[in-house]
Parts: sequence; structure tokens; C-alpha cells
Amino acid sequence: MELRVAKTAGFCFGVKRAVEKVYKQLARKKGEKIYTYGPIIHNEEVIKDMQQRGVTVLRTEEELDAVTEGTVIIRSHGVEKRIYDKLEAKHLSVVDATCPFVKKIHTIVKKESGQGHFIVIIGNPNHPEVQGIRGWAGKDAAIVQNAEDIPTLSINPEKKVCIVAQTTFNYNKFQDLVEIISEKSYDIVVLNTICNATKERQTEARSIAEQVDAMIVIGDKHSSNTQKLFEICADACKDTYYIQTLDDLNLNQLGSVETVGITAGASTPNNIIEEVQNNVRVIF
Repeated sequence: MELRVAKTAGFCFGVKRAVEKVYKQLARKKGEKIYTYGPIIHNEEVIKDMQQRGVTVLRTEEELDAVTEGTVIIRSHGVEKRIYDKLEAKHLSVVDATCPFVKKIHTIVKKESGQGHFIVIIGNPNHPEVQGIRGWAGKDAAIVQNAEDIPTLSINPEKKVCIVAQTTFNYNKFQDLVEIISEKSYDIVVLNTICNATKERQTEARSIAEQVDAMIVIGDKHSSNTQKLFEICADACKDTYYIQTLDDLNLNQLGSVETVGITAGASTPNNIIEEVQNNVRVIF
């Protein structure tokens, strides 16, 4: 029997950086009020630990409006430009934990919008990262998640079109959607802003899933990149399980398999991965 664990599983650079920023603020500003605007990352276990240490998660703009003092940490997914403007007007201490790769997209769409170009963001319209990017893109912008969204695009044919992607979007699906948009004969520039770590993680996950009898994908239920990993793995391995922690895994289901693969989303702490890994090894 064999267990294969993805080398790319666990915290990515942007998530690690954001989490470290929160704990640094807790160490430096003991006794002071510390907030994150939205969950700093998509992992309930990490958020619970931060809350137990005194961090308050502001989940709505109304809650942010009520803050009059303290430090506000901007989540790794980033926020709209107007939120930065609001924080500046409130004269609060701000720590920006936006992933640098997301920040780069903000800069791109701001520049392209300023040149009068139409922005197409390929991603999930309900995801905070995509909502943040949209907030830097000006009025001429649209979000595309599926092929069905493309016919509804209303773009002046004389405008140049700039296409960007949510950093955690499925790379193959991104390529498919770009190809469909290209058939519309727009003057387009395509900027593949999917994070390299995301592409590598997805490629490795598929490779492992194709070679094992069962696949375990670990990550928060709200994690976009983990959901994409699950879709990719489930396509390659029919016995694929999506869990947040070891408690969600029925180890008896793995009793008759010979090979098991494990991968995890970019917001999954190493201790959770190791716990699952160690308990699966016991079966073997």
C-alpha cells in the first residue's frame, strides 16, 4: 500500500505572508484592538485561533464603519479601492496583507482602465478577490465565470479588451474561456494572472489523482483554490474526498484501497495536513 502526498500542498506564499502579518501585529500591539477586514484567509481553523488571541473579524462594511480606533488588516484576497479610501479617511492604522500577486492585478486593471480599455475578469463573481479586482477596474468591466456569461458581454467593438484572471482560477478553463472570447473578434490583450503556485498545485494534484485509487483534498469549504483542486481530482479519480479536517474523513472508506493521494489548498495549515497524513498511514 502506498501514500502519495503532494509537495505543493499547504500554505502558498501569499497566505503565509498574510497570516504572519496578523501574528506580528498581535505580538507588537498587545492590548490594542486588531481587526481583519474579512477573514484574513479562507480557513476556519486559522481564523478561530486568531480570534482566540484577540483578533476581531469585520465581516461587513457596516462593521468597518463602526470602527473608530485600532489596526485594520486587509485580507489576503484584497479589497476595492474605495475601501482603502474609506480607511484613509477614518485615519485608522492599516496593514495591507493583500497577496502581492493579487495586488499586481489591481495595478494592471487600474492602468488598463485608465487607458480606456474594457476589463474582463475571469473568475467567481462572489469571491472576495474578484470583487476586490472589480473595484479597481472602473465602470467598463465585466466578470466571466462560465461560457454562458460571454454572450451577455456588452462591449463597444472599438474598445480594446484586457482579460485578467482570478489568481486561483482553473488554468485549463481560463484558456477555454479566452478562446471563446477571442472568437468575438475583439482587439484583446490576455494577461494570465493565475498564480504559478496555483497552476503547479493543480498540475501536481491531477497527476497524483490519475495514479491512485482514492484522493483526499484538504481545505476550507469556502476556499476557491481548494474547490478547484477537488474538481480537478474528482475528474481524474472517482473516489475523491473533500475534507476540512481529519474529523471529516471516514477512514473506513480507505480500508480496501492500495494507493491514496493527498493534496491541500493554499490556506490549509501544515499541522492539519500532517494529522490527516499520519492517520491514513496507520491504516496502511
